[in-house]
Amino acid sequence: MGHYTKLDWRREGLYELVWAQPMLKVGARFGVSSSYMARVCSALNVPRPERGYWAKKAVGKAPAVPALPDARPGDQLAWSPGGGAVTVVRPLPCPPVPGRKNRSKPAALPDEHPLIKGAKAHFEGGGLSYDVGYLKPPKKLLVDLAVTKTGLDKAFAFANHLFLSLEAKGYPVVIAAHAEHLRREDVDEREKPGLNPGYNNLWSPYRCTVTYLGTVAIGLTMVEMSEEVEARYVNGKYVREAEYVPPRRRRYAVDTTWTTTKACTTGRLCLQAYSPYWRAKWVRQWRETKDRDLGSRISSIIKELEQSVVEIAGLVEEGERQAVIEHERRVAAHEQWEREEAERRAAQALKDSKKELLGIIDAWGESRRIEQFFAEAEKQIGNLTGHEKTRMSERLRLGRELIGNTQALDRFIGWRSSAERLHPSDDPVDEEAEDQ
Repeated sequence: MGHYTKLDWRREGLYELVWAQPMLKVGARFGVSSSYMARVCSALNVPRPERGYWAKKAVGKAPAVPALPDARPGDQLAWSPGGGAVTVVRPLPCPPVPGRKNRSKPAALPDEHPLIKGAKAHFEGGGLSYDVGYLKPPKKLLVDLAVTKTGLDKAFAFANHLFLSLEAKGYPVVIAAHAEHLRREDVDEREKPGLNPGYNNLWSPYRCTVTYLGTVAIGLTMVEMSEEVEARYVNGKYVREAEYVPPRRRRYAVDTTWTTTKACTTGRLCLQAYSPYWRAKWVRQWRETKDRDLGSRISSIIKELEQSVVEIAGLVEEGERQAVIEHERRVAAHEQWEREEAERRAAQALKDSKKELLGIIDAWGESRRIEQFFAEAEKQIGNLTGHEKTRMSERLRLGRELIGNTQALDRFIGWRSSAERLHPSDDPVDEEAEDQ
């Protein structure tokens, strides 16, 4: 049995593998248990043989192999046994096809959406933001809410109603899959945002909450809005000035309080829908007012999302087209830089080679002058006799040792042409050195 490549870790390869041999053998290939492989199949929406399938197949009574279903929006498309990232090119998101029945529409809906079920305890068990008191649950894979403790029940009730209404239309609401690399849009919790964005200390999840219309993902964030009000500092905390009740005056009692402007929550919700795609900017908000809550607007909200899905898909397509153009521009710019750099290096190599050669030529002229001096000295020493000749010959020898080698070819052999400078590996090899 051969080693499986990354292509076999895609849905299609895994589907063929689990229907070719028992799950125990499949798990052994990847060094994991059969139950682990079963969970991998569930994550990738890959059907697998039921218990007893291989025994039935041995006697020719196995049921037909089910077809591999199309990947659902947000489904994981690949798996890496080592836990590393496997890059999968996903098709561009597409809006629902008009007139086609949505296969993801559930037959029956629960009273509580899976993202809402059990989430309240996590929100209540966390800390609070230092400014307004927004809940900050320790768990980071939760529904995208930013609310205070007093607004939690209202926010969950609205989110549950919205999610179930979307599910009833065939638009699943889930926490985005890690492999999709969707981004979360920042949200301004202020009911009347100013020119400056300011800084909030809101909790944010690791991955955004999205609903899929067709294969187009739309991010959803619910936040309890805040407003700037006059507040009074009383016993270590701030209360709205309108709600402040002065203590009963007592003799010698001192009321050490003061007022300031501070952000306080309003109890009203804001729903922010946005494009979670990096190259497609799209944001819509629906804000609750004193006269109208968001729950009564869910039908119109869903209708507006349906009307916007084509726009979002178009923005994604245009973003990808611009990304291709930008990539081609960067590639062309890099190629141009490489050409210019090659020309610069060639010009510099030619300049350095010429400079070195001229230096060798100058040294050759100097060598000839030196050799001429020593030849003339030797000639004159030849005319001397006795001790004088010996003394001068010794001094001539010392002079030659001091000057050293004056052979021009010895320097010329180390000279490099411009081509040899650009491609050092192509330098000619000294045949004598090679023979040795």
